[in-house]
Amino acid sequence: MVFLQGFADHPLAGGLARCVPRGVTAHLLAVTCLSCAPLSVGAEVGVGPQPALASPPIPAPRDVVFNGSISLAVDVSDTQHKIAVVRESIPVQAAGPLILLYPAWESASHARTASVADLAGLVIKSGNRVLAWTRDPVDMHAFRVDVPDNTRSIDVEFQYLSRASSGQLRQDMVVVPWHRMLLYPAGWFARNISVTANLTLPSELQAFSSLEIDRRDGDVVVFKPTTLETLTDSPVYAARYARQISLAPKSAAPVLLDVLADDPKDLTETAGEVEKLRRMVEQTQRLFHSVHYAHYDAIATLSDALSPTGGIEHLESGENMLAKNYFSERNLQLNNVDLIAHEFVHSWNGRFRQPADLWTPTLNVPMRTRLLWVYEGQTEFWGRVLAARSGLRSRQETLDKLALDAAVVARRPGRNWKSLSDSTNDPLFMIGQTVAWRDWQRREDYYAEGVMLWLDVDGMMRELSRGQRGLDDFARAFFGIHDGSRTTVVYTADDVYAALGKIVPYDWSAYLQHRLEGHDEVVLDGLTRLGWRLDFTDTPTATFLQDEADWDITNLAYSIGLTVGKTGALRAVTWHGPAFDAGLAPGVRIVSVNGKAFDPVVLKEAVMAASTTPIELAVESEGRTRTAKIAYRGSLRYPVLVRIPGRSDRLSALLAPRH
Repeated sequence: MVFLQGFADHPLAGGLARCVPRGVTAHLLAVTCLSCAPLSVGAEVGVGPQPALASPPIPAPRDVVFNGSISLAVDVSDTQHKIAVVRESIPVQAAGPLILLYPAWESASHARTASVADLAGLVIKSGNRVLAWTRDPVDMHAFRVDVPDNTRSIDVEFQYLSRASSGQLRQDMVVVPWHRMLLYPAGWFARNISVTANLTLPSELQAFSSLEIDRRDGDVVVFKPTTLETLTDSPVYAARYARQISLAPKSAAPVLLDVLADDPKDLTETAGEVEKLRRMVEQTQRLFHSVHYAHYDAIATLSDALSPTGGIEHLESGENMLAKNYFSERNLQLNNVDLIAHEFVHSWNGRFRQPADLWTPTLNVPMRTRLLWVYEGQTEFWGRVLAARSGLRSRQETLDKLALDAAVVARRPGRNWKSLSDSTNDPLFMIGQTVAWRDWQRREDYYAEGVMLWLDVDGMMRELSRGQRGLDDFARAFFGIHDGSRTTVVYTADDVYAALGKIVPYDWSAYLQHRLEGHDEVVLDGLTRLGWRLDFTDTPTATFLQDEADWDITNLAYSIGLTVGKTGALRAVTWHGPAFDAGLAPGVRIVSVNGKAFDPVVLKEAVMAASTTPIELAVESEGRTRTAKIAYRGSLRYPVLVRIPGRSDRLSALLAPRH
């Protein structure tokens, strides 16, 4: 009866009255109420399965001596099958359990992108005795083996199975990333493990690397002993058609351009282009006033077969995967002429000086990427600047490239929810993932937005110091320390703030934290401080057209809000732009434009006439065709930089060569 007295006030009363028949007893009503009410789930401590016992832990790397030297022999001569054969002799430190690791993390991607799936045929021996091994049940890159008593070394053999699409192992060119072609014992810092390596190449290939070569016996290149840390940071490239050019003839520490090509005709470069690269090296050395290499090899492959294209940084070398026509058709390279400069700058910013949470003692310890706005962002900034100072880009080409950067950054609606700071986490979860809505999801925006950020820092430094200080002073003070040293020096965000404050007193911590964590629209303030602003015109620059050609698209992101391939398939749609509001999405295919069969020219003509004639598209998606009307009344829009009247042109001063 107590239950019934309070029942009328119960929030379920109305619903229960409708579901209870007439004449029910109080007891039945109570039961009915309980059956209609939501179930309350309580804790069930000790009920149900328990987790399986964890496997024995993998020894953490320690900064202690590793006795002996690993002997590593890699044979990449089987280019027909694209198989590398790896043989190692690894000194045993003690009998009993041993764990061998296959590197998982890569410094260039800042992510776990080295796949142990490429390793096959693993055999481990002690003398003539084959030792059984098991893969760790949690970490697939770890192999457990029990070493018998009185064993001085174990022999390891496996194959590295290169993917044909990578272009790494071919008859006329091979690429040897050491970190994908070895196993090493867990428990030691990589810098404390000595390695003596040799490499068997296909016949008549010339090898290039920052590693010191001891001798060459026929097709076998024998390298001088080095550390595991240095070895895995020093890839080898070899080619049938290659040449080496000195870029720093007067420097005590040589800088060499190693050019490798699939076709000997592509090796021909103009004297002017080489001279620009020499000026780039000179301007970089003037910027930092130090070197951290015995000799630096800018390895440049002119090949359309290597994948992916782009660059990879190392302390004493840089990998630059360029188009085969890089030298022969310079007018088609407007967007990547600063790649060699970018990787060269990484010798200072990224390899010699590294973020403390990004540096790891081995390539199996997880990296953290919160300071990529310095590591990559400022390096991208210096790539732009040094390309201008050396003439790799003309002044106008530099302005056009910065306009492209600024437009990308300004049209990032994803900044409303995802900060630049959060974008620095992208390598940890976005590598290898497709991104359907690029401008909303954001991906590695610390590159282009990093350029704008550091332009603003330079502009503020110049304003606060009345033109006496800028980022050149920071680069010299922060990255230019310890001339000649090849020992990594790590830094934190506080170190960056303090170094800036010593040059120009200011609360750099508060300022940069606001820029890194904010969601407002101050991203182009740096251009304003330097006397310029982003604008749009109906005529694309040569740089913009080259960017379209590089991606094989027509880019109408700044007008109707889409980019489209030659067949009409939408590559990208601007989040809540005109095309988005018309119901379009990536993957939809444009069939016709205002009744005419799709063609990029026809689409651009429709955009040009949009102020008087609405744009009507027939689009195909999921096997159906429908009509999409785009509500846009502008014209074509392409980014350019224009001067701000009445403001000093500090940008030109930043881009001017240093003497």
